[in-house]
Amino acid sequence: MRSKASLGKRSRAVARRTQRSASKARIPVPEVTVTFRHIQPTEAIRTYAVRKLSHPAKFLKRPCQVHLILTVDKYRHRGEVTVKSGHITVAAQEETKDLYSVIDLLADKVERQLKSQRGKNAAKKLRAPSAGELMGSEETAPESNS
Repeated sequence: MRSKASLGKRSRAVARRTQRSASKARIPVPEVTVTFRHIQPTEAIRTYAVRKLSHPAKFLKRPCQVHLILTVDKYRHRGEVTVKSGHITVAAQEETKDLYSVIDLLADKVERQLKSQRGKNAAKKLRAPSAGELMGSEETAPESNS
């Protein structure tokens, strides 16, 4: 007796796997530029910033540019980031005592803003009722006898 259910499950799992890998391949790779002010540019900070700020690009469907500016003034480590993708522009600023924590906080802030933007776009795509539907609902509404 052959088990058709297990063959079906296996083929569905393979299809899901290939679909996921195809969707991951469609995610555009962001162009991340890092500018250092009053600090020596190190490759470790640059790669950390690129890794952290590439993650929010999964919320975008178009290629994007990410510009990060890291500034050090005495004990204050500041960071500014601007993400541009199509008509969407998101900006954030942070200031702490550690450059790595600045990059983490900026990535979280940008991700939150992009999620919010995506939610607004999804809500905007909901269709409003047409005039015919509105007129039809008024006719079926019960009239009050006062």
